[in-house]
Amino acid sequence: MGAQWKAKHKDIAANAKGRMFTKLSKEIMLAARNGADPDMNARLRMVVEQAKKASMPRETLERAIKKGAGLLGDAVNFERVTYEGFAPHRVAVIVECLTDNVNRTAPEMRVLFRKGQLGVSGSVSWDFDHVGIIEASPTRPDADAELAAIEAGAQDFELLEADEAESGEGGGAQFYTDAADLDLVCRALPAQGFNVNSAKLGYRPKNPVTLGAAELEEVEAFLAAIDANDDVQEVYVALAG
Repeated sequence: MGAQWKAKHKDIAANAKGRMFTKLSKEIMLAARNGADPDMNARLRMVVEQAKKASMPRETLERAIKKGAGLLGDAVNFERVTYEGFAPHRVAVIVECLTDNVNRTAPEMRVLFRKGQLGVSGSVSWDFDHVGIIEASPTRPDADAELAAIEAGAQDFELLEADEAESGEGGGAQFYTDAADLDLVCRALPAQGFNVNSAKLGYRPKNPVTLGAAELEEVEAFLAAIDANDDVQEVYVALAG
């Protein structure tokens, strides 16, 4: 949970896939600004692969690429904005948004953080590492996550339970890389018996905290409200477990 918060069981909700496609489309459009050819654009290639694994319709995928690259005439003006602060019980949180209107998003974030505390830039990011985050699932019975991390050049790894994995399957692992090595490790993992399900740059807490059941429930409700905002792409929280 510590690196990237995910609402429990949200992937099985009827509207979850639609929200996932919306988030992926924004990422594709943003990445395509640097070129519409995935072979020449590493960031676009990674997001396209993630979209394919999520079963995004081909027409939706291709339109997002063309729109981001400016091939459809209408300009894309998404801006990546990061908010930092605390959930209840002083749990550090980083929220990444992609928005076409910061003047709309900023006040919405202020309202959502009322049950916690919205900070300024740098108020909690010092307690996180900016890393590459790769979720992968084994493709053979003898695949070993620790060995795969070493051979592929990852810095660390964590085994995932079924409800933590985007694929919904147990036995997967989350690999952490230096930010500059994300694409290289993605390319190396298949040879080590792991199929890459998703890859992104994100934040990993240096000092995750453990809460009691009542406190955790309060924090989960706070995070769920933030995650439901249409402009929110990712939520990173300093929770252990």
